[in-house]
Amino acid sequence: MSYMLLIIEPTTQRATRTEAEGREVYGRMQRFGETLQAQGKLKAVESLASQSSAVRVSTAAGQAKVLDGPFAEAKEMVGGFFLLDCASLDEAVAIARECPAAEWATVEVRAVGPCYDDSRA
Repeated sequence: MSYMLLIIEPTTQRATRTEAEGREVYGRMQRFGETLQAQGKLKAVESLASQSSAVRVSTAAGQAKVLDGPFAEAKEMVGGFFLLDCASLDEAVAIARECPAAEWATVEVRAVGPCYDDSRA
């Protein structure tokens, strides 16, 4: 079964680190991903750039609109994700507990499934 670990971080935290500190944190996350890969648990992983460079696309009445930035002022943003292959939610939560990002962010664990199926809620 697939589970996603979403790294939910404060929008301002990256600016509080020096480049060296940021590289150290990123290195820890890379090593965590490499460990998951070696265990055969990792399906995909990415770090996301700051939301300051994000755009949003929505379509209303047949007209697509492209808007700058996040939806609204937010205190948090998705900073990255790990897509895992786990036997259970308990296993995914155990992995999330080991994620270095849990020290400075929230690691949200979500099962992957179709949007019409809310049976796992």
